[in-house]
Amino acid sequence: MLVVRIDFSPSQRTSLGVEWELELVDLDTRELSGASDAILAAISAEGDGEHPKAKHELLQSCIEVITGICQTVAEARDDLAGTVAEVRAAADERNVGLMCSGTHPITDWATQRITDNERYHQLIERNQWMARQLQIFGVHVHCGVRAPEKAIPIVNALLAYLPHFLSLSASSPYWIGSDTGLASYRSKIFEALPTAGLPYQLSGWDEFEKYMDALVSSNAIDSIREVWWDIRPHPNFGTVELRICDGLPSLDEIACVAALAQCLVDRFDRQLDHGYTLPEPRPWLVRENKWRAARYGLDAEIVVDNSGRVQPVKSAITDLVEDLLPVARRLDCVDELELIPKLIERGASYQRQRATAAVHEGKLEPVVDALLTEMREGLKL
Repeated sequence: MLVVRIDFSPSQRTSLGVEWELELVDLDTRELSGASDAILAAISAEGDGEHPKAKHELLQSCIEVITGICQTVAEARDDLAGTVAEVRAAADERNVGLMCSGTHPITDWATQRITDNERYHQLIERNQWMARQLQIFGVHVHCGVRAPEKAIPIVNALLAYLPHFLSLSASSPYWIGSDTGLASYRSKIFEALPTAGLPYQLSGWDEFEKYMDALVSSNAIDSIREVWWDIRPHPNFGTVELRICDGLPSLDEIACVAALAQCLVDRFDRQLDHGYTLPEPRPWLVRENKWRAARYGLDAEIVVDNSGRVQPVKSAITDLVEDLLPVARRLDCVDELELIPKLIERGASYQRQRATAAVHEGKLEPVVDALLTEMREGLKL
């Protein structure tokens, strides 16, 4: 049987791209606001809602801002900041605030309107309530890979660091006004879709092509765009895309995870050049560590080998930062990578949200206000 070939567009170096899903918030009620059509129309040159770096998402209460192809973390940060400034100006005129967190603390997903787009309608039709509940928001980091045969080994190797990214970014402790007890409830909601969650650890690009072909042939998906793994190859962009992160409230935090991602992918890419075989963690270990990061965030103890030895994720992250500093110097992102220990000391978003709620006797409207402030002013790490 002839398998359809999936062309991968190699990147010349470990370039960087970031996608940031922004929540649109009614500043009077603190609830999500379905204002995306009006805001995108206002910032479009033609007034038709099409902007090169600001896009519709599944819900009308979300706008995704994206970078171009960047070489450094600083360039990606500046790119995002420019687009967010455009979105914010139009939002301010409509009494709408911008924030980003894995879930909105108080809004009920059942009140949300779906964006009028055929792809989104098909998603809802296929997945029903599993898709309707996707009132979740994330940050995706694309890192360029220089050859197609490297993509799958890099995806597999990155799975060992999935809890590092998830615990750093965890920002979804609340769901419809209740504390879920998790640091990242978003990650558990999203993996309910049949083609989301942890990737299968495939042997190489040819097996990836066979698997995608089988999914399309069996009508499980219409295209590979519908495979939303936590970490996946993106053939059109020539990247490995890390989709595991919860929504990050500030550009400071985005810079941290982007630097970590770029350094890891660049290291793996160069190790493959030198003939190394990249390590692959056992599937049980990957699944267990994702759960631990989702449940406990930065307080997790993650499994570090097949014998069951554990290590606090905080120390695993700080050890990794130190280990990657030579790579960061080459990629010009030392400053951003070295922010990570400061972020850990400050606390991940889920911790900051719970601290705010505790000060206000459990009320969550002040949590929304704090997230709006972090988006506008940054963390100043």
